[in-house]
Amino acid sequence: MPLHLDKDETARIHAVLTADEARAHAHIAFVAVPVSERYALYPIVWSALIALLAAGIASFAWRHLSFGDGFAAEAVLFCIVSLVLEWRPLKLLIVPTHIKHSHARALAHREFAARILASPDRRGGVLLFVSLGERYAELIADREAHARVGQETWDRILAGFTAGAQSGHVADAAVAAIEACGAALESHPPR
Repeated sequence: MPLHLDKDETARIHAVLTADEARAHAHIAFVAVPVSERYALYPIVWSALIALLAAGIASFAWRHLSFGDGFAAEAVLFCIVSLVLEWRPLKLLIVPTHIKHSHARALAHREFAARILASPDRRGGVLLFVSLGERYAELIADREAHARVGQETWDRILAGFTAGAQSGHVADAAVAAIEACGAALESHPPR
């Protein structure tokens, strides 16, 4: 899965959002982020553990190694491993999945509050949130839209999006999911 959408994909998604919002008389928002968190602590912790382990092994293997040389080697190894683990694909590998999903879920709910709940016209609506690095997607509907459409429909739309995104076609999957959200909201108008 790519970690970004290009300009053409973004423009296509925006056009579909605009059309479906007008048709459904509700907000439909799509947010795709490369990652939900910086995870700055993980490379440092892993680098420190690797450097300490390497220094411990070196102190047993080479008894003639001086304290200064051992410390210098440990510091160099720490810096090198820290820099290597800052590369985003490696950084995302060392972060536990439940932590990545927890951060992505928290960001999704903040985005929902900012884009749907805090909208000035109070129309309510739906947010499709995607965190590409964490491979996380969530569809969040406001209370009224959820009651009108039902959880089964939202689950089906999210499953369709996830299947399409896993095949590498994130933009196509997003367009299909947005259109499905618009159709679901249009077929279940507000009371």
